[in-house]
Amino acid sequence: MRVSYSDPDSAYGKQSRQPGEVDYGYPTASQDRSPVGHFTGPAPYGYDPFGRPYSDKSKIVAGVLSVFLGPVGAGRFYTGHTGMAIAQLVTLGGLGVWTLIDGIILLTSNDKTDAQGRILRG
Repeated sequence: MRVSYSDPDSAYGKQSRQPGEVDYGYPTASQDRSPVGHFTGPAPYGYDPFGRPYSDKSKIVAGVLSVFLGPVGAGRFYTGHTGMAIAQLVTLGGLGVWTLIDGIILLTSNDKTDAQGRILRG
């Protein structure tokens, strides 16, 4: 069988899709273009250099709360991560080890987010 490149019905040409069937490749105008977990709401505190929106929460406040009040999950309650905060509360912050490491990471990292997926402000 000889396949012509200009033949629309060829094995490599545009295939017709059934309704509801996934179309691979670049998204069309009607499809969502944002990646999974990407924040698409308004950004009242601006955007970081990578185009990610800033949160209304501060990473310094979250880090200090985590270091000093970590066993009760205060730093994670502040950022809106209630599941992790309850886990810290139940385990007393991993007997202090988890909260100390969590506080240091919150203070030194530039990509920690709040519960809405926005980057914590420095």
